[in-house]
Amino acid sequence: MTLSPELLLQAYRAGVFPMAEHRDDPELFWVDPRRRGVIPMNGFRISRSLARRLRRQDYEVTFDRDFEGVIDACADRRETWINSEIRALFTALHHRGHAHSIEVWMQDELVGGVYGLKVGGAFCGESMFSRRRDGSKIALAWLIDLLKRAGFILFDTQFLTEHLASLGAIEIPRQQYRAQLATALLVTPDLAGTPLASSGQEVVQRSTQTS
Repeated sequence: MTLSPELLLQAYRAGVFPMAEHRDDPELFWVDPRRRGVIPMNGFRISRSLARRLRRQDYEVTFDRDFEGVIDACADRRETWINSEIRALFTALHHRGHAHSIEVWMQDELVGGVYGLKVGGAFCGESMFSRRRDGSKIALAWLIDLLKRAGFILFDTQFLTEHLASLGAIEIPRQQYRAQLATALLVTPDLAGTPLASSGQEVVQRSTQTS
């Protein structure tokens, strides 16, 4: 299956997304989970240990500085559904302002990150990675803080994993997801006009106020 960036966007707006069986498989297939993983915008869970880690501020967080570095790091594992076509499609959508990444840096090294696709007021999280402990958790905490302030109302994780459940993710039925997505598509968030938090302490503070 060869997709265009436009068709990929249409698919996400309809609630489906493509995957590959593995990195070297040239074929893609559509996925429409019966039960969908989401993180409620006010439901992200920052544990005491993660709060301490966020406050340490021995890291730097950036937005869209190294999208290709993030997607490559997410694909750099034994089993991955990110093949060359998915990489090319998301890179094209990034250049068009639809796909975005959060990067976590320590001493100029990329140590964590998350990337995904923006459709209306929904952010479809695709994948995240860690090269240092809590790298992906830091990225996700900063991303959700940014999305909430920008006006997003839906954060899609596609599937529910133990790791995501520990951070507040839940499963909802397909029909409920589609209803939430339909509402989110009517929303126009201001991602470009919303700055990242100034510190990890700020992220923790706001999370405590809204949880």
